[in-house]
Amino acid sequence: MAAASSSSCGGAGCGARCSSSTSSSVEDAPEGILGRLSISGAAASCGKCGGGAVVVVAGGVGLCGECLRAQLFGKFKLAVTSNAMVRPTDSVLVAFSGGPASRVALQFIHEMRSKAIESWDASNSQALPVFNVGVAFVDESVLLSKPECEVEQATEDIKSIVSSLLPGDNAMHIASLDDVFSPESKDGEGRLRELVGMITDDTGREDLLQCLRMLSLQKIALENGYTKIMLGSCASTIACHVLSATVKGQGYSLPADIQYVDTRWEVPVVLPLRDCLAQELSLLCEFDR
Repeated sequence: MAAASSSSCGGAGCGARCSSSTSSSVEDAPEGILGRLSISGAAASCGKCGGGAVVVVAGGVGLCGECLRAQLFGKFKLAVTSNAMVRPTDSVLVAFSGGPASRVALQFIHEMRSKAIESWDASNSQALPVFNVGVAFVDESVLLSKPECEVEQATEDIKSIVSSLLPGDNAMHIASLDDVFSPESKDGEGRLRELVGMITDDTGREDLLQCLRMLSLQKIALENGYTKIMLGSCASTIACHVLSATVKGQGYSLPADIQYVDTRWEVPVVLPLRDCLAQELSLLCEFDR
């Protein structure tokens, strides 16, 4: 992001009004991805449960929609628990972009929290608390020439999607990208446009926007007491980042960029979908419609 997560989102905070055309392309094109998925040669019924119709082939085994969901949730939960991403005392800020990866991340962390609440209610001691979840969306419309009515409608759409994925009284933070400037700074929008306009190449501009998104998420987290920032970056977006960073000579930072928990930031950043493919996440969102 939300970010959402972004990030976010996969780009951190990258959303419906994002100017990015590179880092979010893997996440935000489900129709094209679904068109390339093939289940030719797969059995007519699910190879795991034997009941449902096959919707995707994973590891040479055809899976139905429910088994695909169970497999992805298992990867998500394993990443969270084995890497100590979320502790009972944590307050997690999910970067939301509206794309498949951030949707799945938000849905899965809500399921984990719901199960933790059930266990807490059933516990006699109730010694350990249950972690909190909030959502952040970084609004980049300041860099786009969009009518105000379209911007307001997009914001309402984001709120509606989040409320459907994360029911209950949960915090929703929507921050404009120019909020990274100090409150005392005058004409933040103008300064942001001037800053972005100084960069002439697309690669440099995208790197700057990615940094600004993360700074915006860090600011939201620090001001509201969050202890972790969760991004929807998946294996596909991380692979793109590895290639891009290698070409740009940024290989020295790759180990930290792609680890499950990035502690270089003041508020640590976690990537629970690191082992999931963008195609699988897009298909799961399509299945849930």
